[in-house]
Amino acid sequence: MRVKIYHNPRCATSRKVLKALQEHGMELEVVEYLKHPPTPEELREIMRKGNLRVQDLLRKRDKVYKEKFAEAELSDEEWLEAIQQYPSILERPICVSETHAAVCRPPDRYREFID
Repeated sequence: MRVKIYHNPRCATSRKVLKALQEHGMELEVVEYLKHPPTPEELREIMRKGNLRVQDLLRKRDKVYKEKFAEAELSDEEWLEAIQQYPSILERPICVSETHAAVCRPPDRYREFID
């Protein structure tokens, strides 16, 4: 199975999930989302595949989130644009296959992608 992982190499949880997927021999596409933020279209696809809400994608402990968005009441589309503009507010890691997506918190959620 091919899995795309939206990864932050500075995050211990993200590194743990990446390592576990590698150890299971998964075919991986690693996207360092801070350098290459997902587009709103990609985020909508993640939400569709994972039956997620935009709020599920937000990293509310992030400094930028706390400073700029903690009190914000944005539409889903405005949140998707905000994530693209400020990718650090995207929760991590996110794994996506052809048919499924999940925010891997807790990190054991990677098991959903193991055949």
